[in-house]
Amino acid sequence: MSSTQTRPVPGLRLRPYSGEPDLAAIARIENLEAEADRVPERTTVGALAARFGNPGEHFEPGRDVTVAEIDSQPVAVAMREWVDTTDGAREYRADGAVDPAWRRRGVGAALLAENERRLGALAASHATSRPRVLGSWSGDSQVGDAAVLRAAGYEAVRWFFDMNRPNLDAVPDLPLPERLELRPITRDSARAVWFASIDAFRDHWGGFDPSEEHLQSWLDDPTTDLSLWLIAFDGDEVAGGVINAIDPAENAALGIQRGWLSSVFTRRAWRQRGLARGLIARSLVLLRERGMTTAGLGVDADNQSGALGLYERLGFAVGYRSTAWRKPLDPAVPSAAVADAGRAEVHR
Repeated sequence: MSSTQTRPVPGLRLRPYSGEPDLAAIARIENLEAEADRVPERTTVGALAARFGNPGEHFEPGRDVTVAEIDSQPVAVAMREWVDTTDGAREYRADGAVDPAWRRRGVGAALLAENERRLGALAASHATSRPRVLGSWSGDSQVGDAAVLRAAGYEAVRWFFDMNRPNLDAVPDLPLPERLELRPITRDSARAVWFASIDAFRDHWGGFDPSEEHLQSWLDDPTTDLSLWLIAFDGDEVAGGVINAIDPAENAALGIQRGWLSSVFTRRAWRQRGLARGLIARSLVLLRERGMTTAGLGVDADNQSGALGLYERLGFAVGYRSTAWRKPLDPAVPSAAVADAGRAEVHR
């Protein structure tokens, strides 16, 4: 990999994450960027605290978060993590956000170069036989992000959709397959749901951090409400489920009442029996009962299980598109192999 080259930005200082006092600035920068780019999502200090408060091998804030300052004021943030992907690669992922008031001054390019430098050093400390790649992503309305990634040699390799159901009216009454039953989920039983969802997505493109630390950050997130989960059991086995969530802070910022079907999954032995359809329909009714008026979910545009068509038949339409980008980390790996060696529709 040839490192991304950047010009010095006058007054720019890059420093590591310094703990909880940084969370408010990080949330502010991410939300300002999302608002400027018309990305229909927001974050909160609570959500960041849940993620940063459970450091692990794949994501360690002191190692993997960089804050950019000008005149001692935070103007941008970069974050990094790594995962082993379902198609055989080890992907070192980089993300970042720049306060719109400081755009077009080279800050984003400087952060990407810092991300690549630090990820390269981390990769050098890992022993793996997998091809190593750099990864990132952008929304279709984030033209500046896409331009920075292209200039640094990244190529688009996959596309994802956020789908919306504009109302929660006329939800079909769909049965669950025989012998399956819904059971309430506790914090203890959530672990079985976690591993069942990972199993269900192991043949989908992408990668996911399956660590205990990630599980804890997921459970600690303020939008995690176990009473919204609809999980179907066949005896002692989790057959499939829909992990629903409501984010009041995001809804207030966007002026909507939207519930998320954050993860829709069916394990192999229970596919092609109408389980997902039945669970989605019940999820829409549940969200309506909780005061929501719309619903959203994410899907891989090239999903091979027919999920896109299923969601469309249940009243969802594509509302926002995102792109996954990759670049070889090992010089011997050509770009075409990166695309073939592979934010799947696992947890939002």
